[in-house]
Amino acid sequence: MDLEQRRAWNEKHKMLTEIISKPKEHVQAVELFLTNHALLYSSKMGYGVGPTFEDSVLENLDENSLRRYPVNAPDTKNSIAWHFWHIARIEDMTMNILVANSQQVLYSDSWLQKMNIRFSHSGNNMSDDDIAELSSRIDIGALLEYRIAVGKQTRRIISSLQPGEFKEKVQESRINRLFDENAILQEACGIAEYWSKKTVAGLVLMPATRHNFLHLNKCIRIKNKLQKEIKSPLRLALS
Repeated sequence: MDLEQRRAWNEKHKMLTEIISKPKEHVQAVELFLTNHALLYSSKMGYGVGPTFEDSVLENLDENSLRRYPVNAPDTKNSIAWHFWHIARIEDMTMNILVANSQQVLYSDSWLQKMNIRFSHSGNNMSDDDIAELSSRIDIGALLEYRIAVGKQTRRIISSLQPGEFKEKVQESRINRLFDENAILQEACGIAEYWSKKTVAGLVLMPATRHNFLHLNKCIRIKNKLQKEIKSPLRLALS
């Protein structure tokens, strides 16, 4: 997924923003969502699109680069592994708790154990020590599988919505579930307050799509910076 393809993704997201709350445009909005959503995931998810944004991040990326923490980037110091985990957790809890009022994917198949981590929250307001622990310990293969499982469940949820449901407000009882299930740290309560003011459309337009896009952009910038650092010593050695 090159720069032109990312620009095209942004244009489609603008189109989705314009029509998603219009019941008469419901079928088109769902189709547009499904197309843009698939481009944020590995082509291994199996929806016939590619190369995807996730493919671009992971191509020629070694495990050390995935885990590197902290990184020296303008807008983040967190590892690529952390970013992948964070966007998966945010999408899991917003789609399954706030939209569908169902079980999180995280608890559907022992994903915490599979990923070899102890963190069930979103990663907002996470301590440096905990970010370092997650970056070094998380099972990368299981993380990528968890992300696909989250993505597939999101697609089922959005495909099942009926015309007019994108306009529905988030219910307070579902916001409370975020804290009951330790999906949000108490010190990160601001994010829950932010979501409480959203409609289903608002959650689809940010956590399920644009939030992924923004963090994958950060991952691309981290990857490019790390690869330049690797090449620079080689150039110095040859000069």
